[in-house]
Amino acid sequence: MFKIGLCQMKGSFDKGESMRTAERFVRRAAAEGAEVISLPEMWNCPYSNDYFREYAETADGDTVKFLSGLAADLGIYLIGGSIPELDGEKVYNTSFSFDRNGRIIGRHRKVHLFDIDVEGGIRFMESDTLTAGSEMTVIDTEFCRIGVAICYDVRFPEWFRKMALAGAKLIVLPAAFNLTTGPAHWDITMRARALDNQVYFAANSPARDEAAPYQAYGGSCIVDPWGQFVSHGDENECIIYGDIDLERVEAVRQQLPLLRHRRPELY
Repeated sequence: MFKIGLCQMKGSFDKGESMRTAERFVRRAAAEGAEVISLPEMWNCPYSNDYFREYAETADGDTVKFLSGLAADLGIYLIGGSIPELDGEKVYNTSFSFDRNGRIIGRHRKVHLFDIDVEGGIRFMESDTLTAGSEMTVIDTEFCRIGVAICYDVRFPEWFRKMALAGAKLIVLPAAFNLTTGPAHWDITMRARALDNQVYFAANSPARDEAAPYQAYGGSCIVDPWGQFVSHGDENECIIYGDIDLERVEAVRQQLPLLRHRRPELY
């Protein structure tokens, strides 16, 4: 068993201020005994196509160095939320993961870009600025394999079944649902991904910031393999915690052997 902490924080137009906020949250989570800690999606820049390229950094830029140093200093596994990553002329929505020594052990580039137009709701086209990734990310820790995905990836259940089949027992999702999709789909989607794959599922939102160009729903949550909430935040800044009980994962999979009962020869 180990403890995870999800840091639901507000970002800022000032990248340095955002890093100081992230450090404060991560240090507090580590002080509370969390050994795996996550940050939210696009925490070091405004969530807007107008800013992604302006704030983008390479994989050896200041933000990644900051996250690496923080993980090493605290001796934690850090899922670094996501940041705009610059690679050549392309910009990706990327989550870097670090081990206790600050080494990068995972880099997930958001595979499914958030291109939606909801009547009476929100229109957002990530592909106007961002490039889609193409690889699944499952990292190895001393506890278990952990899958990492980003926000809109969660709408595609096949992606998460693939992680479970690759051995993931915990999946961490930095995600920024909005005030249209959040109330309608946030809770049910996170519960569904957990119970369908019999994993712990940890969805880490930014806190809602009414002064920001994009309104995040909030509601960071941790769901157990039976589909029950372990912990759930509201829209405000907070850290939520959960104990990841790997024996419970195995017990649920033994009692209701969904993964063994699959019929891949038929579908």
